[in-house]
Amino acid sequence: MFGNGGDGGAGGASVVANGGVGGSGGNATLIGNGGNGGNGGVGSAPGKGGAGGTAGLLGLNGSPGLS
Repeated sequence: MFGNGGDGGAGGASVVANGGVGGSGGNATLIGNGGNGGNGGVGSAPGKGGAGGTAGLLGLNGSPGLS
């Protein structure tokens, strides 16, 4: 019932390929904040940041990760 969503993990880095996609932030329970999305990994093209998690009834949505 109470609790924040966990943060998403960062995307993996790659020297020759695109960076990995950041993990999505976890969704909160009834009361709590959504987790933040993980940042995209570094690569020949950066990976996309993960989406922020959704908040519960009371709380704030998580921030998306950086691309």
